[in-house]
Amino acid sequence: MSLAVDAPACQALALLSRFRVEFYECLYARSDALFELTDAVLCADGPVKTLVELSLTAEHRRGHGALYAALDRGWLEPARLRRALASLPLSKAADGRIVLAVDVSNWLRPDAPTSDDRLFCHVYGRGDRKTDQLVPGWPYSFVAALETGRTSWVALLDAVRLGPADDATAVTAAQLHDVVERLTQAGHWQQGDPEILIMMDSGYDVAYLSHALANLPVVLVGRLRSDRVMLRDAGPARSTPRGGRPRRHGGVLTFAKPESWHRPEVTTATDTTRYGKAEALAWDRMHPRLTHRGPWLNHAKEELPILHGTLIRLVVERLPGDRDPKPVWLWCSATAATPADVDRWWQSFLRRFDLEHTFRLLKQTLGWTAPKIRHADSADLWTWLIIAAHTQLRLARPLAEDLRRPWERPAEPRRLTPARVRRGFRNIRPTTARPAAAPKPTKPGPGRPPGSKNKQRATRHDVGKTVKRAETIKEHQARRG
Repeated sequence: MSLAVDAPACQALALLSRFRVEFYECLYARSDALFELTDAVLCADGPVKTLVELSLTAEHRRGHGALYAALDRGWLEPARLRRALASLPLSKAADGRIVLAVDVSNWLRPDAPTSDDRLFCHVYGRGDRKTDQLVPGWPYSFVAALETGRTSWVALLDAVRLGPADDATAVTAAQLHDVVERLTQAGHWQQGDPEILIMMDSGYDVAYLSHALANLPVVLVGRLRSDRVMLRDAGPARSTPRGGRPRRHGGVLTFAKPESWHRPEVTTATDTTRYGKAEALAWDRMHPRLTHRGPWLNHAKEELPILHGTLIRLVVERLPGDRDPKPVWLWCSATAATPADVDRWWQSFLRRFDLEHTFRLLKQTLGWTAPKIRHADSADLWTWLIIAAHTQLRLARPLAEDLRRPWERPAEPRRLTPARVRRGFRNIRPTTARPAAAPKPTKPGPGRPPGSKNKQRATRHDVGKTVKRAETIKEHQARRG
């Protein structure tokens, strides 16, 4: 079932109320305080800057002490909330295909030596020195369903924090496998439906992920760096006087050397309103050269497979901001592509950037990274609360009115941005289900005696990986032995 933005208001209100009740049932400890905290995030005036200011909203009927205690000792069951998110109506492409995107967003905590499980997060430098930087923080891997057309809406389906002992590629493979399984169980994909598209950026090993998810009805599309090379098939085996093993790889296609390119099997040209003319070249049955490194070390005792796919080179006429357009190289795990397939793949990849708008909304408006939370478990709980808040905004799209500022442009009916829907959520909330109970009268505790000092120093934690990946087969076998 797909999400109908133009659905009747009564159906949209019933769906929103049902999800609010399911979200409340996912809260197993401090449920009332956590539910009202999520409502405070949705109804606060302006961006969320601090947690204590949320306790001043009318929707949060408890004190600031209950707010901090709920985040510290509250409990949300992620497995149940994941199933609730997967059961909601899902947006699909024009051909009825589900398009997913996976990406990592970092919660930076550079000045928090007492916070556990921090890693060095890769961020892009700002200002005059635009060099890459490594800043301590908590990286989270998000999976979202994309919509068709130009929009800033996505459906967040899952979030996993990468820990010091985790392998990012293995975690991503397991995360995508679980998301696809939940969507199948919810009836969003059935036998005979088009395969699910999964979009990812250049930081992912798309070849290994395609091998790990080979048993699922998915097609992976990932961006490649411009300094990569791809290999052709070896062609028919030829007998030689010396004999020997037949070649496994053919000629090399170097991205940076046009003289190494052979004639592409598919060539398309599309006129777009945002990027001008977009030209795509596609080479069929191209594969990367795999080595026993990284995630392939677990396959040390077997011959590495040859993963065929479609290599795409996309060039656009212009970019926003008068930037110089550069070619984008994509690799798709499917072969024998038609011109329609090639256009669908690169257009779906461009929709992946809608997830970047969602990250900006989570951080700058909903205040995902605003709290100075110490423990990683509390950060996970707060992350799920923000995902539940964003989901409620998505479900409230048909109900929100355009409360625009005088200097803002009018928006089409039921085509509001997430920030504008949040602006009117306070008027929608009284009509929805509110399962949280009223607070009981109580008295504040005595607190710390005046003049006393806290003599219990918080534990300090190191930053970085606790498990180093083996670099060679011998090192990998020595660890296993």
